[in-house]
Amino acid sequence: MTDGRLRVAVLMGGRSSEHEVSLSSGRSVVEGLSPERYDVVPVELPREGPWLLTREEAAAYDVVFPVLHGPFGEDGTVQGLLELADVAYVGAGVAGSALAMDKDLFKAVMRDNGVPVARSQTLRRGRDEGGESPFGYPVVVKPARLGSSVGISIVRSVEELRPAVELAFAHDEKVLVEEFLEGVEVECSVLGNEDPVASVPGEIVPLASDWYDYEAKYAEGGMELVVPARIPPETTARVQELAVAAFVAADCEGMARVDFFAAPDGAVTVNELNTIPGFTATSVYAKLFEASGLPYGELLDRLVALALERHERRRALRF
Repeated sequence: MTDGRLRVAVLMGGRSSEHEVSLSSGRSVVEGLSPERYDVVPVELPREGPWLLTREEAAAYDVVFPVLHGPFGEDGTVQGLLELADVAYVGAGVAGSALAMDKDLFKAVMRDNGVPVARSQTLRRGRDEGGESPFGYPVVVKPARLGSSVGISIVRSVEELRPAVELAFAHDEKVLVEEFLEGVEVECSVLGNEDPVASVPGEIVPLASDWYDYEAKYAEGGMELVVPARIPPETTARVQELAVAAFVAADCEGMARVDFFAAPDGAVTVNELNTIPGFTATSVYAKLFEASGLPYGELLDRLVALALERHERRRALRF
């Protein structure tokens, strides 16, 4: 605590391919945290090379706000370090972070909890070649543990399958071949610890390409976010119900954005869950809560409060 203000470290950058996106998100968080309530310290982690959090450094902060997208930040690695340092931090813990990052394991947990997900086949480097699709064509090929549509291909014929699998293997040693789902791409933000709430859902309309790839996500004018999503009221309710169900089943806390496909027949399928979504004031996560009546600054306040609440709750446990 500094002169009555909470000292908050905002971690950004990191080793993943989403380094620049993370810097943008992190700087937005730094600007959005009220200087009257917080003493904010930006911490930019290098793209190359190691980073070590010492106990002395950790003790200097009341809360750490990780805004690290992808591996080495969103996957439980940094969360484990912060647990060892005994410092409060924003977002999901080690288990929830690691689970959500691994789309193969995430799908297995969702199926066990009755949350609908796309059918998929898991390939492992050195054991599986991906010679044929078990779901016909088109199919989606993606690295199991990466974000922001990096290394993802929509495969429309058997001739395209092997190159797509090799591309995905360049990013991860585990690859998913998923059935292709038709429908509206819908996203829903979730906030909370023990009693999470879902935002108004939004509809993603890709403009830079025919699907929601990296360019559509991050290029200027690459996509349009329609809020609320243009889906029937009963589909909206189902999206919100499943967003909270996925959040709880994945052992998440703090925040997450859950992505869906809403089919014309009313079926709703969870695509994935992001524990550290894009976090600028104009990113989907924040925009959906803004449309739900929670402005960006108040959203950041709530996330800091949730981090402190969880830290105090867990310190009461006997290990």
